[in-house]
Amino acid sequence: VGEAAGDQKKLDAAFAEMTLIAGQRPVKTVAKKAIAGFKIREGLPIGCKVTLRRAQMYEFLDRLVTIAMPRIRDFRGLPANKGFDGRGNFALGLKEQLVFPEIDYDKVDEVRGMDVVFVTSAKTDAEAKALLKAFDLPFAA
Repeated sequence: VGEAAGDQKKLDAAFAEMTLIAGQRPVKTVAKKAIAGFKIREGLPIGCKVTLRRAQMYEFLDRLVTIAMPRIRDFRGLPANKGFDGRGNFALGLKEQLVFPEIDYDKVDEVRGMDVVFVTSAKTDAEAKALLKAFDLPFAA
């Protein structure tokens, strides 16, 4: 939430939307160091994050694959070779939060994106891709 540095209401709105999407209360993240070009001071709240484990993780993954991804415009599958970090983890970006049915379109003040990171126990990217395919993540051919 880049604009949150100047407007606390935007961060609060993102916080509320993240709570609805994840089903769990997020944690606000703060700037580690000051960046004058972005008007950010050290310790200033600039975003939020949620770590999901066990049942909530599987429930979110199911909603992501079966409900949210089919609602993405021009979606042809996740990039097969991008997003893996070499250690068995996968990251993807969503351009808007409106793909989740929990978000009421009329109450959204601004379209925000988010990153979703899958941290797996796999040691290689190939193992991680096989695991995520088993969870029905739609990778492009």
